[in-house]
Amino acid sequence: MPRLNFSIARKVLLYSVLTTIIFVSGYTLGVRGFRLETASFPSVEISRTTPKSRSDIDFALFWRVWDTLDSSYFDSSKIDPVKMVYGAISGMVAAVGDPYTAFLPPEENKVIEEDLSGSFEGVGIQIGFKGKQLAVIAPLPDTPADEAGVMAGDFIVGILDETKGVDTTTVGINISDAVKMIRGKAGTKVTLFLLRDGKPETIKVEIERKAIDVPSVIVTYVGENEDIAHIRLLKFGGETYSEWQTEIKQINKHEPKISKIVLDLRNNPGGYLQASVDIVGDFVKTGSVAVIEDKGGDRTNFKTERFGTLQDKSVVVLINPGSASASEILAGALRDLKRIKLVGETSFGKGTIQEPLQLEKGSSLHITTAKWLTPNGTWVNEKGITPDLEVKDDPETPEDEQLLEAIRQL
Repeated sequence: MPRLNFSIARKVLLYSVLTTIIFVSGYTLGVRGFRLETASFPSVEISRTTPKSRSDIDFALFWRVWDTLDSSYFDSSKIDPVKMVYGAISGMVAAVGDPYTAFLPPEENKVIEEDLSGSFEGVGIQIGFKGKQLAVIAPLPDTPADEAGVMAGDFIVGILDETKGVDTTTVGINISDAVKMIRGKAGTKVTLFLLRDGKPETIKVEIERKAIDVPSVIVTYVGENEDIAHIRLLKFGGETYSEWQTEIKQINKHEPKISKIVLDLRNNPGGYLQASVDIVGDFVKTGSVAVIEDKGGDRTNFKTERFGTLQDKSVVVLINPGSASASEILAGALRDLKRIKLVGETSFGKGTIQEPLQLEKGSSLHITTAKWLTPNGTWVNEKGITPDLEVKDDPETPEDEQLLEAIRQL
């Protein structure tokens, strides 16, 4: 394994994330929830008819390249019409230039289903890119990666999996390929080669994969008298709100009565819009949670009509650069509607909404259909939400400085 020496500071606030980070490491932000049907690659019927809506487009070049590959490529076993069609569709969608509008073949679509359900086999890390280098956004709590000492911000410079015959550096790798290499059957092992800020040597970590069931909500009680509920919200999946309700009932039954909450949205990459709207409704009276603006410029208020049981609680929200999309909707709404203080670092900055369109045989098209704004009309896209109190977490100390500051604020 070649030794790479990166001296890239942890202080970088913005993640430069490639096309599929929200899809594979996080969760798709959609107005409606959805279920996926996956299957093996289907047969493909190929027609050379030009679409009537685009009769002015000459497809001759496309078919010339197709026919040349089919007739002249030296290894005919590599000519798979199904994969070629999927590749052509993926390239066409990518040409739009929107990193969140993407075509997902069945196998990649299956990964999304697993991520949204929170159940899969692997090591339990959310990955993305810092600059052009594959990096750990965060290890999920109590997973093999967390137990092995993998840390948020680690650069993944190599992946070794002897069972798959994979031994590669990560230069030029994409998210989908990285996920395929790192995930695998429970009981098998993968080795990650990591670079960590402040450590001159490459760190080699061997991790045994396990079946992982990631909860949406984790609650602990903190403060001198353990009278503050620290609610870690890890994702906005299909079961998030039902898990949330279960935990909130326990908080409201807690003795002595809990009157203060730290809502922790750090490293929560988002998910279903409706889940975030429902959770806002537990903190505020009826009102607009987000403003949705479609391609024609028409605006619609996305409202909650719940009468929440947490309206009388004192709340501080924690955010960081891993807080994206639905997390930002929740944080922005609580600040705009209730002037709840945000503590931590500037959030990711994803201000668009994707609709999932299920296609044949388990493939799907995720297409950006609108942008969202906070109740006060702020568009956070590419800017993120700036916290009211900026506090950085020092990875060299055992303390969680951001959480400690949130407790002090309460």
